[in-house]
Amino acid sequence: MKKVIAVLASFILMAATVSFAEPVRKSGGELGIEISHIEYKEPDFMKEKGMMYGVAAAYEAHSNKLMFKLDGRFAYGQVDYSSPVSGTLDGIDDYHIETRLVLGYDFPVSEKAIITPYFGFGYRYLNDDMTGTSSTGGTGYLRESNYFYSPIGLDMIVNLEDGWSIGAVAEYDLFWLGVQKSHLEDVAVGLSTMENDQKSGWGVRGSIKIKKESGKINFIVEPFIRYWDIKNSETTNIAYYGFLIGQGYEPANTSTDLGVKLAIQF
Repeated sequence: MKKVIAVLASFILMAATVSFAEPVRKSGGELGIEISHIEYKEPDFMKEKGMMYGVAAAYEAHSNKLMFKLDGRFAYGQVDYSSPVSGTLDGIDDYHIETRLVLGYDFPVSEKAIITPYFGFGYRYLNDDMTGTSSTGGTGYLRESNYFYSPIGLDMIVNLEDGWSIGAVAEYDLFWLGVQKSHLEDVAVGLSTMENDQKSGWGVRGSIKIKKESGKINFIVEPFIRYWDIKNSETTNIAYYGFLIGQGYEPANTSTDLGVKLAIQF
């Protein structure tokens, strides 16, 4: 291990003394569409999966190697529910809203490559409208998920020939808090909305960005994956017309969103 550290330290020192023309990242906006397949699982209990279609927008500024980026996305789709306990329910309306603010610093590592580590704050909202009757006669209800987290990542870009470039993003999402709302009043009038805090979990995401510069507008193709692993929530009370009748929690769950974004940069 000491030898590995020594080699890395020597490489960093050598890179710091190499003189080259530093590439510069440009400021600008981005607008695109996303198509993805999402799968949500509560192990041994239920699963939802389906296609999502969305729009994404971002503004990124670079000045004196400092980076500021604000981005957001909205996605809508329909998912199918299946459970060994409560049967199946198809065509569930889902929509996601997510917004993020990150700050970073550009490190040129060659005449063509820049690595930008970044850190920030993000918010993710999911609305899962399971109201309806399953194949076994069970009644569903509206679910709302709220995640508060900090993205911590690396964004790298390498400039190629003829206006082409390729980049990669690798990110860990530090989960701060989740608030899960289960509208049990959709099952039976008089039941209270169950609200559970989720205090343990994590996320990761990554993408490959291929860009072609063309005058004032650049074209981007970006395959991506986003993954969340959230543990059991805190337990809370369930009331019926104000009278305590039990307790409930949001089970541990995972979600995987795999897709591609097509965008223009200006």
